[in-house]
Amino acid sequence: MMPLRKKRRIQIIAVMAAALVLSTALIGYAMRDGIAFFRSPSQVLADPPPPTELFRIGGLVEAGSIVRGEGETIRFNVTDGGATIPVTYTGILPDLFAEDQGMVGQGRYVDGVFVATEILAKHDETYMPAEVIDALKEQGVYVDPDDPDAGHAAPATN
Repeated sequence: MMPLRKKRRIQIIAVMAAALVLSTALIGYAMRDGIAFFRSPSQVLADPPPPTELFRIGGLVEAGSIVRGEGETIRFNVTDGGATIPVTYTGILPDLFAEDQGMVGQGRYVDGVFVATEILAKHDETYMPAEVIDALKEQGVYVDPDDPDAGHAAPATN
């Protein structure tokens, strides 16, 4: 038979383990809607997510694609140079939202259209979200504004 002191110690350890498991489960449950993965338009077209998945998409707003609809609904296309995804958003866009500028939207991909619940735009002349820069670099269309040789072809070597 176990002494009372040892039995009490085992009970305390069991209660602590149960509390740890319960708190981990509650934290995971609370964060299920707070986690939004980033995808580029090329990634969305290559592997379309289910309509229930909340995620972020980013790229450049395609020139000439902004269409203001009835009320506050705005339609535009976001591109990473390799693919283009149509986006709809109902609400007020940020002041710095414009064509050929970087943006990140959060929402769901439903029937071939990204339905955004939130739109973020760059906040100054040189800022672009890191995820958008990485996606544009993958497509080979990103030009670093700080690079003095940006946009220029490398000199030919003989």
